[in-house]
Amino acid sequence: MFEQVQIEVQDSERFERIQERLKVAFSSAEVEVYLNRVRRSGLKVRDFEAILKRGLLGKAAETDYAALPVSDQALTRESYLARLEKVEFKLRQRYAKIYAYY
Repeated sequence: MFEQVQIEVQDSERFERIQERLKVAFSSAEVEVYLNRVRRSGLKVRDFEAILKRGLLGKAAETDYAALPVSDQALTRESYLARLEKVEFKLRQRYAKIYAYY
């Protein structure tokens, strides 16, 4: 049976700062505000690096992300994408254009 290998975080301080920003952005009180900001910016919600460059997760998030080792960056992207899929279905429908792959 397939078992996913767990990768250890190497730079836990920066990683945790980014995770906290993601937690706030995807909290029930803030997720619609975040999705609206992504929509207004003209980006797709799955384009994590572009979202960081625009500062939609805070100005320090891009710097922290760039300083992470590649493995921690991958874990951060995976966490971000997992949170995207947990957004309430009604909100995902409302923001279908930014969720679309095309």
